Amino acid sequence: MIFYRRWAPIKAITFDLDDTLYDNHPFIQLAEREQFQFMHQHFPTSQSIEKHQWHQLRQDVISESPSYAGDMIKLRRAVLRKGLALSGLVGDELNDAVERVYQHFYHHRSNFEVRSEVVQVLEALAERYPLVAITNGNVDLSRVGIEPYFSLALHASAEQPRKPSPFMFESAKSHLNLPSNEILHVGDNLKKDVWAALNCGFRAGWYADNRTMHLPRERTALLPDIAFSAFDELVDLLC
Repeated sequence: MIFYRRWAPIKAITFDLDDTLYDNHPFIQLAEREQFQFMHQHFPTSQSIEKHQWHQLRQDVISESPSYAGDMIKLRRAVLRKGLALSGLVGDELNDAVERVYQHFYHHRSNFEVRSEVVQVLEALAERYPLVAITNGNVDLSRVGIEPYFSLALHASAEQPRKPSPFMFESAKSHLNLPSNEILHVGDNLKKDVWAALNCGFRAGWYADNRTMHLPRERTALLPDIAFSAFDELVDLLC
């Protein structure tokens, strides 16, 4: 681990999830493939929509409803509705298709378990500190096996702006009922996690599960308080 600021004890920890506790990209890619295979099989007219059209529909939804850019559930449902309607589905058939395709995607989006060594760290930390999840994604904490360790899980939505907005950090602080400087936030993104946490007065720990951590390759305006080279260093430091 590398300290960039003088360390002081903390009383609670907030965690990013995607790309911090696990590499999220393979699971999203698999879920996307499953979504389109299911959709093409059960709603064949959807095959008439080209890949580039789906990308454009996504941009159209965000242009029409900017708050959906931070709400992965509403965004995906809205894009599916536009695409399936474009393929000719209407009324109840369209409603049914959107729901079935979305649920198939969401099943596969959380169809994995967090590695046992990560779970062991969370378990050790949860015995001594309250833990809160702060994520821009929509993973199902129960299905991936980490829900018991968190007293609260905050997911970005149209009503709850995504990081680096301070909204979820302030919600976590209220839930924990602690001063900001007694809370450590751990995440992989140097803007959405480190900069955002420091901007709210939190302590910031940098850890990325999905890539080699090499600071000169990262885009950042602020250094974290501490960078962890391995996830179990959190136990070494805090327990």
